[in-house]
Amino acid sequence: MSDADRGRQLRRRHMHERQAAVFGVLLAGLAVVGVGAAAVYTDTVNLSAFDRGFSSPAPTTSAVDRVVCPPAGALPVAYDQVTVNVLNGSGATGVAGLTAENLATRGFVIASTGNGTSFAGTVRLSFGVQGIAAAYTLAAQFTDPTLTFVDRADATVDVTVGKIYDDLVPVADVVLDPAAALTGPEGCVPVEELLAAAATASATPPAAETTAPAEG
Repeated sequence: MSDADRGRQLRRRHMHERQAAVFGVLLAGLAVVGVGAAAVYTDTVNLSAFDRGFSSPAPTTSAVDRVVCPPAGALPVAYDQVTVNVLNGSGATGVAGLTAENLATRGFVIASTGNGTSFAGTVRLSFGVQGIAAAYTLAAQFTDPTLTFVDRADATVDVTVGKIYDDLVPVADVVLDPAAALTGPEGCVPVEELLAAAATASATPPAAETTAPAEG
């Protein structure tokens, strides 16, 4: 036998050995898969750990984010004692001016009109601690208003007209009794509690940044 024939014979033998090894691995893998499938089918393997799904922590609402209650015993404010800035957050032309005219017709004092930040709701009323009763009085003129407590010293209320605003509530449907105390929505926060929460939040120092020590 020549050297060339002997080399070809050795190469064929090595190829057959490699094929046998590959087939052996494939057969072993199929056997493992088969055993695993049988175990799952017969409930031998518990897959409950994969049935938990994804979860996220329940959202929390701080006192600062909730609606402030009207002061205890506070009565509606006379319309001509409520000063209003009307802002257009709807993106439509002329909405702030028209809303200001309608409020002025009812006796509210319009301090200014202009453009505001975009707002997706009906109207947003922004007011400070001195304007809580005025804001609740004004809120009765709108459908589904959003009340936002802000850091403001005077009693002026900002009205931002939103994208789904339609019109004022008809005068006959305004629910205000000059002799009855104003009431807030369920879950509202007394102003004292809200101010205390805001003070605590502002007094809490930010977390200090940690710097890894330099390697010497």
